[in-house]
Amino acid sequence: MGMLDRITGWFGRTPAGGDGAQPRLLSVQCTNPKGLHRMAYVEWGDPRNPRVLVCVHGLTRSGRDFDFLAQRLSTHYRVVCPDVVGRGRSDWLPDASGYGVPQYVGDMVTLIARLGVERVHWVGTSMGGLIGMALAALPDTPIERMVLNDVGPVITNASLRRIAEYVGKAPKFSSLDEAERYIRVVSAPFGTFTDAQWRHLTVHVTRAHADGGFEMGYDPDIAKPMQAMLFLGDIELWNLYDAIRCPTLCVRGADSDLLTHDTLEQMAQRGPRALTHEVAGVGHAPMFMDAAQTEPVERFLTTTSTHEEAVR
Repeated sequence: MGMLDRITGWFGRTPAGGDGAQPRLLSVQCTNPKGLHRMAYVEWGDPRNPRVLVCVHGLTRSGRDFDFLAQRLSTHYRVVCPDVVGRGRSDWLPDASGYGVPQYVGDMVTLIARLGVERVHWVGTSMGGLIGMALAALPDTPIERMVLNDVGPVITNASLRRIAEYVGKAPKFSSLDEAERYIRVVSAPFGTFTDAQWRHLTVHVTRAHADGGFEMGYDPDIAKPMQAMLFLGDIELWNLYDAIRCPTLCVRGADSDLLTHDTLEQMAQRGPRALTHEVAGVGHAPMFMDAAQTEPVERFLTTTSTHEEAVR
């Protein structure tokens, strides 16, 4: 699947309720075991700003999930929001077995090299947080401060089974309105949004189909590696988490089925001893589309105070 097909109709859409600032649509060439692929990303703020924030989305989402947070932080940072390979405007992999954290980490290292910086701050939602944990656990990691959004070192089997009910099913929709009704159902744990926000959450994860309808904007094969995990029970990644040394904030939806409150409490006691923040009335995962959710993240990322004081 080529990038040009995915770019048409996407660029120029502004966040609902936003101030009209436009992101720049760019791409970087990455490697995979069978060749090359392009990873698309949007960039906000001054392209000369040496302070870079990388925001990475969840399993079936896109970099445009961060439009609201990116606009808010673009005065502090050059904010970069990639579409992970197989999603959005990025290419699809020729082999579904490549859809996993090792490939994604390699792509992010390539992206950071393209950006021309040695250090970045990181916000990762769900899958984006797992990618961040894997990268932050490496020696000489480029991540110097990290926000994990509703993900941690224990991923519950119950949440994987819920997600597996819809990921990879490749539904077709006769209209964008029908697609939005579907998104409202499968994304109900995200919380309550305005009609304009629901439309934003829909248009950036769907694409026009050749028959005139719409379909989900990701490779259905991204579900295949996850299917193998359904029989493994809860997945524990404490070895990664305990190797992280950068200041870390973990945000949890208070009703999340993926990140439990018990795991959140353990995260505050070991590894990087994460600061924690829970968002009431939200499951998996908070979307950072209102000030109440973005302000703790902004304080943590931009504060000059100590790690312990960052979100007080």
